[in-house]
Amino acid sequence: MTEIPTTDPAELRRWRADTPAAGAGRIHLNNAGAALMPLPVFNAIHHHLDREMRLGGYEAAAEVEGRIGRVYDEVAGLLHAPGAHNIALVENATVAFAQALSAFDPGPGDVVLTTRNDYASNQLMYLSLAERRGVEIVRADDLPEGGVDPDSIRTLLRRHRPALVAVTWVPTNSGLVQPVEEVGRICAEEDVPYLVDGCQAVGQMPVHVESLRCDFLAGTGRKFLRGPRGTGFLYVSDRALAAGHKPLFLDMRGADWVGADLYELRADARRFENWEFAYALLMGLGEAAWYARGVGVATAWERARALALRVRRRLEEIDGIRVLDRGAELCAIVTAEVEGRAAGDVVVSLREQGINTSAIDRVSAVIDMDEKGAATALRISPHYYNTEAEIDAALAALESLVRGPP
Repeated sequence: MTEIPTTDPAELRRWRADTPAAGAGRIHLNNAGAALMPLPVFNAIHHHLDREMRLGGYEAAAEVEGRIGRVYDEVAGLLHAPGAHNIALVENATVAFAQALSAFDPGPGDVVLTTRNDYASNQLMYLSLAERRGVEIVRADDLPEGGVDPDSIRTLLRRHRPALVAVTWVPTNSGLVQPVEEVGRICAEEDVPYLVDGCQAVGQMPVHVESLRCDFLAGTGRKFLRGPRGTGFLYVSDRALAAGHKPLFLDMRGADWVGADLYELRADARRFENWEFAYALLMGLGEAAWYARGVGVATAWERARALALRVRRRLEEIDGIRVLDRGAELCAIVTAEVEGRAAGDVVVSLREQGINTSAIDRVSAVIDMDEKGAATALRISPHYYNTEAEIDAALAALESLVRGPP
């Protein structure tokens, strides 16, 4: 059986005490969908909602103006960004990605270079660009073991000189970890803008944006970061800021209207924001980043990845289950096909037993699912606050479900 890294029992007890559902008979293995918020995150949201009820929305925000500034500091620290000026706060990772994509103005004959494993919403954005603007979408080849081939990226960069390279670090449909740092090195050498979707990476694994050499990185609060739904962020590099990159549709948050036909752009990444915020959720996001840094993202990564490996190895022993994950490096997302069963039905059956998982279908990842010959996949995604006993109990329930009545 897979050995889990040694964890201070007191630390594990504290993480679980901060996670009420963990002690209430529910096994949460859907952290790639939305992780369980720790109590400090919930309390931060609740306290600000209470403040809005008592004071009014604008007045409540004014009262915590200093704390709002610290949210940017916490997210910047989590990403190892140069400073808070590199961070924009938005509603979710897809909004962040779309804002970054809109900073470029590709037209007929221009190329966007991406991968075969990019997130479905991103792929739809590319296809919309192709349909409306005549942009050519080029997908790099995969390595034999899975994941984008950096040499293919280099070859296609030199052949097409794309307007942008966009790569999803961890796709939603498998445990694959793409070599985004190596791709970033190639983009820097060729002086091509680079956008990374870090939606499933932030909070799961250490993120050093300067090592990635990316111009933009999109992320979310609700997944492995353990923040609230409805929160996201965009990292914008100093290089991108200096180049004047800005979203297509500016908001009064991102620029000042200074003359009838003139505006002045903000100097920092907040040019990518909108004026209106759900400030209670923003408070929760800042607390989630603070909490993750307190746990230690490297600690969380090591433990969650080992728990996922335990899941994969156990699934491989169960007749009627096919593990679908491929790649030189795998993370804490495990996907598997259950023979003769739609994954969504399996999710419902497990949820009735107090076990949270999720399902992926073909439209979530057309290229990858077709190559694997799978119509649906069960997704199991543990995190550092899960225990070996929870993993074993969940897999026992799944095996019983697969085998059916005796």
